[in-house]
Amino acid sequence: MFRWSREAGGWASDYAYVAYWQVRNFVLRRDPSAYLHPEGPQRAPVVLIPGVYENWQFLRPLADYLFERGHPVHTVAPLGYNRGAIEDMAALVERYLVEQGLQDVLVLAHSKGGLIGKQLMTLPEGGVRVDRMIAVNTPFSGSVYADLFPLASIRAFSPRDPFLRRLLGNEEVNARITSVYSNFDPHIPAGSHLAGARNIQLQTMGHFRPIGDSRLLDVLEQELNDAGPGGPA
Repeated sequence: MFRWSREAGGWASDYAYVAYWQVRNFVLRRDPSAYLHPEGPQRAPVVLIPGVYENWQFLRPLADYLFERGHPVHTVAPLGYNRGAIEDMAALVERYLVEQGLQDVLVLAHSKGGLIGKQLMTLPEGGVRVDRMIAVNTPFSGSVYADLFPLASIRAFSPRDPFLRRLLGNEEVNARITSVYSNFDPHIPAGSHLAGARNIQLQTMGHFRPIGDSRLLDVLEQELNDAGPGGPA
């Protein structure tokens, strides 16, 4: 009973967080170009990839944190609310990296964004331009709940989806991925553990709440420090 009550509270808090940020981002919109030129010595570029039905503004707490530490933070406008096929979205990001001439990129992704990021890292240009990725609550193994939805944009996360199974089976880039996930994710009951990756579990409940959790910022700081002089830090 205690566990059920705790998880139900996690669901409620998760959606309250989403509602807050949806309203906040609608009222306090910011031009993404404001994140491209941080003051002082510039560190490696970061590319944000949000989850399905999210735009880059949902990741603003992370964008603010990285920008303040000297990272140019890039968004990919054609992603919109990220409703397209994973392969197509990865191709859009790859094209952006080429057009902007970006190298040694750190991809910071949430949920579906992590699947796009991994696919990006398997592409010819994406693979050489992306140094590594930090993915937050990404359904690398899919979600059993996806089969309950009629929308193709959600059913793509089914564990039985052929593309998702192939992407999961491709482990060549996993060593360059850090998968960060909640101790309870109501959207991904099987979790976000990725074989061969660096896996970090947060003592945070929810699919969305980690984006605004200081514990995730602590992980980012550690990851950037661990990268050393030749990496994204």
